[in-house]
Amino acid sequence: MEEESYGPLKIVIVEDTPSLADIYKTRLELIGYKCFVASDGQQALTLIEHEKPALVLLDLMIPVISGDEVLRQMRATEWGKDIRVYIISNLNESEAPADLRDLGIEGYTVKANLSDDDIDKLVDNILSHGQGGDASLEGEEL
Repeated sequence: MEEESYGPLKIVIVEDTPSLADIYKTRLELIGYKCFVASDGQQALTLIEHEKPALVLLDLMIPVISGDEVLRQMRATEWGKDIRVYIISNLNESEAPADLRDLGIEGYTVKANLSDDDIDKLVDNILSHGQGGDASLEGEEL
């Protein structure tokens, strides 16, 4: 894990299922990331703007403001245009809004395809490569 000059890399987890958010947060903090959790889209936007994380793990089906709208609003701001976003959703990618890739996501994984053990590998893979592109689990060995 890379560290910012003033501490561990920050990750915002946007997930409305508390048990799942807790699993992600616990696993990622065990390997040295600083994690923050938002359970709805409005909380997510506020938290992301305040914390300026290295990565946002974003669920699409969340209350108040949907995940895809969170992404659109982020990309329209100076503070959110370059933050890395990885989608973790119950929707298959074919069911998700078509413009997600155009909005600059790092990748997309269906929750059912992501084991608890994979979340830390996924995040390390995204953040250690220092580049955009698709960091999805499908077809990759992590």
